Amino acid sequence: MAENAVNRHGISIRLACECMSISESCYYYRAKLSSENAVIADWLLRLTMANKRWGFGLCFLHLRNVRGLIWNHKRVYRIYRELELNLRIKPKRRIKRDKPDALSVPTSINQVWSIDFMSDSLSDGRLLRTFNVLDDYNREGLAIDVDLSLPSARVIRSLEQIIEWRGKPSAIRLDNGPEYIAQALIDWANEKRITLMYIQPGKPTQNAYIERFNRTVRHEWLDLHVFDSVAQAQALATQWLWTYNNERPHTAIGGVPPRRLLMAA
Repeated sequence: MAENAVNRHGISIRLACECMSISESCYYYRAKLSSENAVIADWLLRLTMANKRWGFGLCFLHLRNVRGLIWNHKRVYRIYRELELNLRIKPKRRIKRDKPDALSVPTSINQVWSIDFMSDSLSDGRLLRTFNVLDDYNREGLAIDVDLSLPSARVIRSLEQIIEWRGKPSAIRLDNGPEYIAQALIDWANEKRITLMYIQPGKPTQNAYIERFNRTVRHEWLDLHVFDSVAQAQALATQWLWTYNNERPHTAIGGVPPRRLLMAA
């Protein structure tokens, strides 16, 4: 309106701005299109295509903490919304529960590991099991072993393989599954001088670190694939675990990948 008054009636810019109650800087402002917006959009599209279960938070933390890009979160979120990349999440009914005691956070690697099993199935209907191992200090996934059956002997073998390259843990937190209460595992832990920290039956919150890891495994890996064989499932598990440890930001440790926390220590 101010520009129209200046052009049609020949009045000064100052008078036109006073009449329209705007500042002269507003009159002279011209929006500048940034080529970086296209770059941001390209990054967001690539991240959400490669990681279909990542929302805005993980995408932004990955760009900031993993890729080292310093775009403002408001700008990135605006482009994220314009691209309509928002995850459609069905809200869950909240159930009121007693607040559990907070888990102690280890202060160094190999202080406490958490282990647990998960179940899925192959395309032919056979049961598939995974054995997950997590270091509670930096939430690093140490192993996801996949097979049709995982008895206590296989659990011991998997832990031995991790110890060869990672070192021995002081303690292992686990539930009361039959594989874990087997005498073979107890004898092995005593020989290695590793404390087995059994949680109370029916209290999975006492093993919250591995339970949260299991949810991520289910959400970002198991639910996205149909497995034709154990070998295929193991290959996909190894590939996903590398991404989880090296590229996926973890909000519980400051929005950086687990391996990055070890580098900063």
